[in-house]
Amino acid sequence: MIKRILMLPHIKVHNANALSSPFTIGFPAITAWMGAVHALQRKINASRSGKIEFKASAIISHAIDLQTYKGKGDFVHSIIGTGNPLGKDGKRPSFIEEARCHIDASLLIEYQGIDKTEEDKFVETISNHMNASMKIAGGDIISFSTPQLFKIDDESSSEVFSLLKKLMPGYAVIERRELMKDAMKKGQDAIDAMLDYLVVHNRSEKDAEGIVKWISSRKISGWIVPIATGFQGLTELGQAANQRDPTIPHRFAESIVTLGEFLMLHRIRSLEEILWRYYIDEKNSLYACQQNDSAVNNQQLILGE
Repeated sequence: MIKRILMLPHIKVHNANALSSPFTIGFPAITAWMGAVHALQRKINASRSGKIEFKASAIISHAIDLQTYKGKGDFVHSIIGTGNPLGKDGKRPSFIEEARCHIDASLLIEYQGIDKTEEDKFVETISNHMNASMKIAGGDIISFSTPQLFKIDDESSSEVFSLLKKLMPGYAVIERRELMKDAMKKGQDAIDAMLDYLVVHNRSEKDAEGIVKWISSRKISGWIVPIATGFQGLTELGQAANQRDPTIPHRFAESIVTLGEFLMLHRIRSLEEILWRYYIDEKNSLYACQQNDSAVNNQQLILGE
């Protein structure tokens, strides 16, 4: 099956929201990236007669600068706050600490609805919107390289590698929800299952000469991290006082957090390994982003059950 891919290379975002869920800090939530892609689609469709569709997105991280500080002797990191202007009394105003990060990332977007004759105009329109009014994860787009269009005729490793090598070095964000599922089948609850894969174990060993060496290890190899991939509804759909858009039903929700992995691009063999898609399960009030067709085949994984 032919895939038409839009590459948005090396998007540099300043002050992106690093508070990806109520209890994780670091790389922005997958929903933030997918939301930016959806916003771009809406802006493009509003400026043309035909309709395009962004079907799936891959996120590749090149660099991230988390705005935290750990001084000498400190046990934990502290958030670096912004320097807000002084108030009328000459004092700093009160503010809520916000976790921020500066990111260099690329997006691969599977699209449809563009003819060959429209491709140049399509690329120009994308550049105009990203220069004018786009934000990603609440951060400002400082710069980006020229968007490019590709056609993948099949999922052969050589063709996919030719595309991905244009973004090397970089790490694709993939979902590792199956790790939590396996752990929870053995009796662990969700939090314990997650922490078990994130904790670093330190142990000491003494060699024949009596020299002590410290060794650090984790449960499995790989750059395993917690990622926020969607939302679980807590209340029924309805109306709330002072809601932002009164025409759309409202419900309270909480973040869905699971395990993910940053994987070097040279290890990717198929675009389906890294493409994220929306998944909605109205019956269970789930609104999530998933990979590898797990939305259809592994619905129960979303809660790690």
